[in-house]
This record gives sequence, structure tokens and C-alpha cells, in this order.
Amino acid sequence: MRAPIGKLCFSEKHRLPSASIAALLVPVNRPYEEILDGASFPRSAPGERHETICDRLHALMMASVANLPSTQLLAPRTRIQVTRSTAICPDLALLTVATGKLWLAAEIISRDDHRADTVIKKDLYEKLRVPRLWMVDPRYDNVEIYHSTEFGLQLKGILAGSEVLAEKLIPEFQVVIAELFAGEKSEN
Repeated sequence: MRAPIGKLCFSEKHRLPSASIAALLVPVNRPYEEILDGASFPRSAPGERHETICDRLHALMMASVANLPSTQLLAPRTRIQVTRSTAICPDLALLTVATGKLWLAAEIISRDDHRADTVIKKDLYEKLRVPRLWMVDPRYDNVEIYHSTEFGLQLKGILAGSEVLAEKLIPEFQVVIAELFAGEKSEN
């Protein structure tokens, strides 16, 4: 059975693919590949700071969605087939369990290949009308928050320092931006 465009395939037990808690906490810092409009797009292995931020974000999100049966957190960079010719690997992805559709994606920008996230994939998320997009930027220790509108992605804010990243659809989730980016800034 082929997955409808923008949805993940359900297994025979009608469960979405997910990772164990241990898998979510283990760094997945190896090169990977995304497919964008049928073209292979090799991605470099994320750096140590990138993975530290990803681990923090996942741990906080995992605790926050644990009591939300309508939402599923995928393992970091789980491949999501969004069209017949496009498969993406967001650093953080939340799906609606009932439909298998991506509703929140977070991309942690890498210094060495930031164009893929800041231009190419951001445009793709806009075309797919993903309701929420977080662009987490370790280069500047800030997070850009986008909401999908009828006119495309709309920048809702750029958070930094003591500001709090939160999402009203995940009432238990919040993190102070400085805490998300705590640690050495030398490498992304």
C-alpha cells in the first residue's frame, strides 16, 4: 500500500513509526540523505553542538507530548516521505497520530550547509503548509518561529536570550532560549 502524499505509511498494526526512548537520546550524528524533488541531497553529519541542542529539544518535547495521545514525536532525522519525489529528515518532527501528517518541524541550522534548511527546506515546508516550523540557529543562538497561513509561512517571532520558546498546542512545552543553547559556541 502506498502512503498518501504528505503522510507516513501505517504498519499492519496501524501505528506510526517511532523510536524508543533510548533511540531518541542517542546521537545520530552521521551523514544522511534527503530527497528533494527527486534529487539526492547528501547532508553532512551534524556537529557536537548541533546534537547537544537536538538532544535537549527532543528530551523536553518527549516529556511534553507524553500525555498527548494525538501527537507523536519521531526520532531525530526520521525520514518522512512528503511527496512522491521528496523525503525530508527534520531534526525534530511532530505528527498528528490520526492522519500521520507533519504539523511541527524543527530544523537546527548547521553552519556548513545552512542553505538547505534556511532556503530549500523552508520553501518546501511552506509549499506543504506545515502548520509550525522552528528554525533553530546555533550561529546566533536564536529560534525563528513560523506559522502557516493562507499566504504561506509567516514569521511570528525571533526568540533569543531570556525569551521562552513555547507552543500553545503543547501546553507543557517551554524552554528558555539561553538554556536551549547553553554550552560552547565554537562549533555548530
